[in-house]
This record gives sequence, structure tokens and C-alpha cells, in this order.
Amino acid sequence: MSDKEYLNHYENKIILVTGGAGAIGSNLVRELSKCNAKMIMILDDLSSSEMWNVPALSNVMFIKGDILDEEKLKRVFFENPDYVFHLAAFFANQNSIDYPERDLSVNGMGTLKLLRYSQMNRVKRFVYASSGCSIYGSKAPLPLTEEFMSLHLSSPYQITKMLGELYCNYFNHQYNLPVVKTRFFNSYGPGEIPGQYRNVIPNFIYWSLKGVPLAITGTGEATRDFTYVGDIVDGLLRGGYYETAIGQEFNLASGVETQILGLAELINKLTGNKAGINFAPKRKWDNKDRLLASVDKAKKLINYAPNTQFDEGIKTTIEWFKNNWDNIDKSASFPPGMSSAVRNK
Repeated sequence: MSDKEYLNHYENKIILVTGGAGAIGSNLVRELSKCNAKMIMILDDLSSSEMWNVPALSNVMFIKGDILDEEKLKRVFFENPDYVFHLAAFFANQNSIDYPERDLSVNGMGTLKLLRYSQMNRVKRFVYASSGCSIYGSKAPLPLTEEFMSLHLSSPYQITKMLGELYCNYFNHQYNLPVVKTRFFNSYGPGEIPGQYRNVIPNFIYWSLKGVPLAITGTGEATRDFTYVGDIVDGLLRGGYYETAIGQEFNLASGVETQILGLAELINKLTGNKAGINFAPKRKWDNKDRLLASVDKAKKLINYAPNTQFDEGIKTTIEWFKNNWDNIDKSASFPPGMSSAVRNK
């Protein structure tokens, strides 16, 4: 098999991407468009993205709506999608702690509804975006491997991401729905708008370009497995193709450990920010000092091989910020009284 056969697989297909206006979703939609998909439907309520970030392409249809809205779900499934990439979520840890009921509604009931409609419409593949940063808990040995399970989860977001995987298992076992569970690790790259509940990298870049000190919660010695959005998108496309992925869960990560303090110093250096770094108390739910994922299973199942060097990925992301600065600056949301500190997820 040609290494690019999995890309040709989406030609003339109808595809639904929930959360398709977000960072990972919008990049996925662009790649699917390049694959000559017949139609790519985006279902997104723009709760964590903006209309200007939605790909304006001839084979892309945007539907503004909530995944809990039965009318919107009937609208998109009326088109009989061949593939569903379910990326929409109530993101992420701190947001779920502030609004646990909304987290359960979107990540729990929303995922259940998507699975139910996908099963009734007999979709060829349902690819679920889970979170490797969340579901392994704080007690898993490193590197994190897929067979480890934990009940020691410390935020509603972590709980509902696990719940989504369990519902995927149920629909696979009960109805033979071909599900794939992908576990993302600390994604970054073009397309993610900074904000109160967003990830550390877009927030760091935003504040550094404004000449503001970067706020780190804790000592900065914590590590994360930062994964470039292009590598995650490639993993998703492979997951939607390979038969060996059906019914499986696997990490989509870089397999490289990066310290938060080093990240902040790199971004300040690349942006020329002289304001330095401030430190703030660690948040109660943030109990992971280190994150490092194994990608061995993904490599075996779908030939996944992340190839973006971290420094190059950061440079590309900074360039995207500069090219879209006016829109980003208008869209960035840090309400008064809310911390703009790093979101280590």
C-alpha cells in the first residue's frame, strides 16, 4: 500500500466534522478538502472559535449549532455522511470545574447523541477525539500506554472524556459501529485562539507578543507532550482509514517531553519579549508533574509517525499569530478578574 493511500481514501466522500471551526478541526477540514472530499460539513457553535477561522472552501459547508440540538443533528445526518470525526467538546479542565453541568451535557450527552445518529445512519467510521492528557489520571507510569486505566481523575472534563470512550465501546460492542478512539496530547499550532480556558502555547504566544510576562502555575519544572496540530490531523486521517484501528484506542502525541519553563523561555526568545516570566500557585486539579506518551501502538496500528520538530512548530504558530493578529486580538477572551495564567491542561 502506498503511504498516501489513506489520503486518497476520502475522495468523493461526505464527512462530518464536529468542532470543525477549532484549531484541530479547521486543520482537519483543510486536509480533507485537499483529499477532494465531496462535502465536508462543519457543525460548530463557535463557543471556542470564530467565524474567521472557518475554512472558506468550495466543498465545505458550515452549520452553526450545538451538538445537543436535535434539529441541527438531523440536518447534518440528512446528508448521509460516510465518516464522522467527533472533535466538538466543552474544553477543558478549568472550564469544566467552573461549569460541570455544561461539561456533562456537551461531552456526555452530546457524544451519546452523535453516536446514536451515526449508528442509525450506518456511518463507515466514527473517530472520537479523546484526551490522553486527561484520562490516564495522575498515577500512570511513564511513558503513558493505552492499557493503563485509572479512576483517579481530578476534573469533570477528564471524567467526561473517559465517559465518551466508554460510550464508544458500547456502540462498538452492541451495534458494531466502527469506532476509533484517538487520545490527543497537548496539541498546538495554527488555528487556536488564546483565551481564559485555552491551552498554554497560544496564551504564551499572545501575551509574549503583547510584551507581558508569561505566567506559569507552579515551578515551571512540569513537562508536557506537546504535539503539533498537523501530526494530530495526520493521525486522525489514518484512524479513519486503517481497519486495524476499529474498536481501538491509541495516543496521538509527539513522544517527546518538554518542560514548561523551557517552553516559556523559547517563546519569549522567538518573539523578542523582554518582560520575562511570573510564577503563580499551582491549581488544585493540576496534579501531573510530567506527561509523556508512548506512540508505539499508533505506529503499529496506523503507521503513525509524528515528524514536526518542536521549535519549527512553535515558529510556524508564531507566524500564524502575526499574520492573523488583528482577528486574534479581537477574539482573545480574558474576562476581568480571571487569571490569564498558563493553561497546562
